[in-house]
Amino acid sequence: MKKFRLAFIAFSFFLAGSLFLTSCNQAPKSGSSEPLLNALTEEEKADGWVLLFDGETSEGWRGYGKDHFPVAWEIADGTMHIQGSGRGEAGAKDGGDIIYDQEFQNFHVKLEWKVSEGGNSGIFYLGQETSDYDYIWMTAPEMQILDNENHPDAKAGVDGNRQAGSLYDLYPAKPQNANPAGEWNSAEIKVFKGSVWHMQNGETVVEYHLWTPKWNEDVANSKFPGLNEEWADVASKGYFGLQDHGDDVWFRNIKIKEL
Repeated sequence: MKKFRLAFIAFSFFLAGSLFLTSCNQAPKSGSSEPLLNALTEEEKADGWVLLFDGETSEGWRGYGKDHFPVAWEIADGTMHIQGSGRGEAGAKDGGDIIYDQEFQNFHVKLEWKVSEGGNSGIFYLGQETSDYDYIWMTAPEMQILDNENHPDAKAGVDGNRQAGSLYDLYPAKPQNANPAGEWNSAEIKVFKGSVWHMQNGETVVEYHLWTPKWNEDVANSKFPGLNEEWADVASKGYFGLQDHGDDVWFRNIKIKEL
C-alpha cells in the first residue's frame, strides 16, 4: 500500500507539471495582456485592419521588379528576415527590396522591426514600380531603420535626419527614441491626402505634407535631386516596401488600415 501511495503521489506531480507546461505554450487567451503576434484582435478586425504578414508565409509579397519572393529573404520564427549579405545595396544573389503586391493611397500601417548591430534598412510607402528604376527608394519616401549607435549614417546628413524613424535625408525623427540593435521597435506611418506622420515606439516623431512649396524646397536641398529630378513628385498611390540594404533585419506584426 505504501508503494502504491508513493507511486500515486509521483504521478500527481508529473500530471501537474505537464498541465503547467501545456498552459505556458498556449496562445494568449481573450483579455490577456500578452500581445498577439502576426494576428489581429477582434477590435482591430472590426476597425478595418488587415494583416500584411501572417508570420508563416510570404503570401502577398514579392521582390521589387520581380515576380517572386527573393531567396535572400526568409520566413523564420514568426518574422520576415532579410539575411545580411554585408554588401550594402549590391546585396546577395536573388535579394533586393520587397513590396506588398497591392497599392495603397490613404492608410495607416503598423509594424515592428529589429536590426542587427550596425544595420541599415528602410520602410517605403507610395512607391512606384517601373523599368526606369532599379530600387524603390528612387520613387518613394523612406522611414529610416538604423542602428543609431553603430552605423556611420547616424552622424551623416543634417540634424540627425538619417537616424531611425526619420524621413530619410529630409526630416529628423524628434524625439529620437529608437531602441538599440537587437531590440524590437514599433513603427507606424499614416498617410492622408498628402499629410504624413511617422510614429516610433508610440510617439509621433515626424510630420510633413507632400507636394507643397516647402516640400519641393526641402527636397531640392536634400541628396535626391542629384539622383532623380522627379523624386519630389511623389505619387498619391503606391506600394509599401521593405529594404534590403545588406544587413540583417527582422520584421513582424505588419498590418494596415485604409483611411
